[in-house]
Amino acid sequence: MKFSVLISIYYKENPRHFDRAMRSVWSEQSIKPNEIVLVEDGVLTDELYQSIGKWKEELGGIFKVISLARNIGIGGAKKIGVEKCTNELIAVMDTDDISLPDRFKKQLMIFETKDIDVCGAWVGEFESDETKIISYRKVPEQHSAIVRFAKSRNPVNHPSAMYKRKAVLNVGNYAKHKRTSEDYNLFVKLILEDAKFYNIQEPLVSMRTGNGQVGRRGGLNNAILEATTQKEFYEMDFLNLYELFRNVVVGFTIRLLPKTLLKMVFKMIRKL
Repeated sequence: MKFSVLISIYYKENPRHFDRAMRSVWSEQSIKPNEIVLVEDGVLTDELYQSIGKWKEELGGIFKVISLARNIGIGGAKKIGVEKCTNELIAVMDTDDISLPDRFKKQLMIFETKDIDVCGAWVGEFESDETKIISYRKVPEQHSAIVRFAKSRNPVNHPSAMYKRKAVLNVGNYAKHKRTSEDYNLFVKLILEDAKFYNIQEPLVSMRTGNGQVGRRGGLNNAILEATTQKEFYEMDFLNLYELFRNVVVGFTIRLLPKTLLKMVFKMIRKL
């Protein structure tokens, strides 16, 4: 089964992390993608361009780079990327994460044996040393449990997702105006259109985390953005009024915690 890997990148990202991510989706994979589509979300740094240039030389036509004149946000960049992919199956990847060597092999096996539209997996989180996993983001396996889970939390770890391009295009693709929760929004739209989900019950991606990322998850602005997302789900008839109220209250309570407590809460959530 042919498949594409979709990545978006912008100027704040670390070229060493990007290079590590690329090695994980190409050099170390037991089954390699037929194409890698990289969307440059605005003007990048010289260091990032140098790293991208190195991969262009190594991969040739397999590596397709889409350059955007200005930064439009991850939702818009991913939307364009989906449109540019030429294969029906698309695996998503972030530039600071690491795909484990059999990730694509195991996801392709699921698509070959199950009637599904989206396949995710657990992810392991690390701070600086990728060999030292500090926590796991576990998500339910079967479709019915995934739908219930989505009522309160994102049901698929986006950097682990592989999905059918047609299904994503049929629900309007990523929302181009979204700079946060663009993946959660997409998965809810897919659920509402009866797309079928499955999550592999083992980690297939390692994600960078730490105090810096935890800090970016907290604060009033993030609480407001999350409340706005929940309101959109209510207006889409995915949530009822009680679920909306519950999610907004819990979201505000968690996001406004001090960073130390916020980190502890996210670690506890991972274990649920």
